[in-house]
Amino acid sequence: MTDRRAAVVTGASRGIGRAIAEELARRGYAVVVNYATRPDAAQEVVQGIVAAGGQAVAVRGDVGSRDDRASLLHTALDRFGRLDVLVNNAGITSQGRKDVLEATEESWDLVFNTNLKGPFFLAQAAANEMIRLIRAGVVPDGKIINISSLSAYAVSTNRADYCMAKAAMGMMTRLLAQRLAHERIFVFEVRPGVIESDMTAPVREKYDRLIAEGAWPIRRWGKPEDVARAVAAIVGDYFPFSTGQCFDVDGGFHIRSI
Repeated sequence: MTDRRAAVVTGASRGIGRAIAEELARRGYAVVVNYATRPDAAQEVVQGIVAAGGQAVAVRGDVGSRDDRASLLHTALDRFGRLDVLVNNAGITSQGRKDVLEATEESWDLVFNTNLKGPFFLAQAAANEMIRLIRAGVVPDGKIINISSLSAYAVSTNRADYCMAKAAMGMMTRLLAQRLAHERIFVFEVRPGVIESDMTAPVREKYDRLIAEGAWPIRRWGKPEDVARAVAAIVGDYFPFSTGQCFDVDGGFHIRSI
């Protein structure tokens, strides 16, 4: 068992997930670096953390799979002896970005499995492990952080399944926050705006134009590190009297103006 607090970060081989894993490691967490298809990238994250004096392990797993979710938690408990934080970050965009009138069931099933069903049941399983560990005095409390998107409320008619899954993640956060507060498990949603990543690379020209036009007050691309610092603030207990809260990391995009 490690003296370090332990975190599971899904989709941590690149982008926002990688930045979160690296930030938590810098803050002394042992980290399970989950990946789905890029073992090389995940190992690069782990090697960087270990080289800096941290602890990390890469674990392949599709969060939409029951067996893979169980494997993630088993690895954290087996390797580190505890589980303090779950960051539900893994997600995929709408397949083919089809118009709402042409959207397919195949894309719906894949996106909802990865972006909603998987995170919900992983959070459920993690919460039950955290309850056991808290009652046994192994960990003082637990935190579950769900990474959603401005697409939870900003409509994209060519990504209906993605938007709806992210919107549902907000309700999932509040449901878990209500149920788990008395168990000393606190649940938060972090809602990124337009962040430089593999997911936004295909539409970079569009977002460059929106930034130039002032579509959000802070006129720059968001960085994965911006989201990671919000997560770090939450796990750092800067909000001890909060749960169920949504933190916008979007350059002010959520502000309505006329």
